[in-house]
Amino acid sequence: MPESAYHAFDFESWSKLANNDPEGFEARRVRAIEEAIRRAPARAQARLRRLQWKLDQVRRTSATPMAACIRMNHMMWDRITGPGGLLETLVEGKHTPPPQAPAKVLPFRLTRLS
Repeated sequence: MPESAYHAFDFESWSKLANNDPEGFEARRVRAIEEAIRRAPARAQARLRRLQWKLDQVRRTSATPMAACIRMNHMMWDRITGPGGLLETLVEGKHTPPPQAPAKVLPFRLTRLS
């Protein structure tokens, strides 16, 4: 049964599922995330999929669930208080994306096909 933003999160059922059926919990978690991404505006879906991939890698490479939680918490605070983050955007009233390295432009020779 998919979770919906219009229904309260049922912590008890999720907790029981995690304790009694970890594989079932994981499948339900993936479905709930996928549904949330599908409900998002089309322009945001690719960014949300990249973010979810990044979070999944944090979970995969962390020694414990608590370590993953702490790492994700730091990621969140970096997006709020870091350069170009929410706080800066709110204070300055504008969005300033983080600086990026310039791309190297490759020269191409014009060739004619005979």
